[in-house]
Formats: sequence, structure tokens, C-alpha cells
Amino acid sequence: MTYQFYYWPTIQGRGEFVRLALEGAGAVYEDVGRGPDGPDFAAVSGILWGEDQGPPAFAPPVLDVGGRLIAQTANILLYLGDHLCLAPAGELGRLWVHQLQLTLADFVAEIHDTHHPIGVTLYYEDQKAEAARRAAVFREHRLPKYLGYLERVLADNPDSVWLAGDDWTYADLSVFQVVEGLRYAYPEAMARAEYDTPRVTLVHEWVRELPNIAAYLASERRIPFSQDGIFRHYPELDG
Repeated sequence: MTYQFYYWPTIQGRGEFVRLALEGAGAVYEDVGRGPDGPDFAAVSGILWGEDQGPPAFAPPVLDVGGRLIAQTANILLYLGDHLCLAPAGELGRLWVHQLQLTLADFVAEIHDTHHPIGVTLYYEDQKAEAARRAAVFREHRLPKYLGYLERVLADNPDSVWLAGDDWTYADLSVFQVVEGLRYAYPEAMARAEYDTPRVTLVHEWVRELPNIAAYLASERRIPFSQDGIFRHYPELDG
């Protein structure tokens, strides 16, 4: 099957967690918004408002699986985990990886809100004072709390370097993306936090060396981080 994947074509955003899963599994997919003629925002918007696709999705990312639309990052990954062998075979194992992904989704939301603490309808420049206060709490409390939790999960699986079982799952790919993004957005704070979470850092390094992921990261398919995505580097928010 060739999957049709819909996400904004110029940012990594939440769609990157799905891209990493598709790439890691070696799946055949079309990143529809990144068409051969350049960014196609109309195609991404169209999947949200079309009349023939069944129940509508609220927002991208959206995965078209043979005409059936699946939305929400964690929901898409739950599906791909089962169909592309990116999660344990048993039900409880799949639910555990899904639980980890949902926790990572909470983490990502808090990362985003450090630079948009009031609302997404305002520019960062309209909420800089509030962002500085939010970022200070994030650096001191929330960043070590989330990374510390992941470190505990990894320590609880002592016979493996991965989060769940003996092999990597989509949750490990997502940890890689979060670490990459935080290193870009909060290099100073992240350096301190990683000092206390060596297992999390090791997951990042192991994922980066997976053959399919390494090839993806070296390709033009990997969109660079920027000031338009979830992970944004404002030096005044780091420290």
C-alpha cells in the first residue's frame, strides 16, 4: 500500500512524528503537501474540507489509508504501530507504547506553549513577557520532569536500550524527535537536563543510527527546524 500523508509542507511540526515512523519502517508513502511542483497547501487544506472522505479531520496530520482518513498524531502512530510492526505484538504492549506517545504529546504541547503561552492567534512578539515566564518554569520544572520520567521508563527496561521490549518502537522515534527539537530550541537548558538523563540521550543516538532514519535525516525529505514550527529557538527563552 502507498500511504497518502497530509501535513503542512514547510514545517516539521506534529507531522514529523508520523514521517519518522513511515521512514523508519521503510513504508511507501506520498507526502502530498510536498508535491513535485512545490508546497501544496491547498491539498492539505482540501483533505480537511472535502465532502467525500467521510467524517472530517480537525487538523493535519492526516493519513489516507485506502480512502479511510486517520487523524491525530498519536492515533496515526497507533495504527502504524500495528500495521508496520512498530509496536509490540500484544495488546498490552501496544497500549503501553500508545500511552508513552500520549505522554510525549503532552510534552510537545508544553514545549509549544513556551513561545505561545497566551494563544496561537498572536505572534511571539505580542507575548514575549508571558513567554519568558512560561519558559522559566518549563526549564526549571517541566523539562526535567518529562525527561526524568522517560529515564525512569528506560531504567525499568534494563535488558534493552529501548522504551518497550527488546526492539525500537514508534515511541523511541518520537523521543528522538523531541530530543532533537529541544536541542535546537533550548540548547543550554537541554545540555543540563541531558546530563541527568543519559538513557534518553542513548535512545536518541541509537535511533539516529537506524539505517532508514539515517538515510532520511541525510535526505532533502527532512525539513530543517525553523521559527515556524513547534520547536523554536529564541535565545532569550533559553538559559
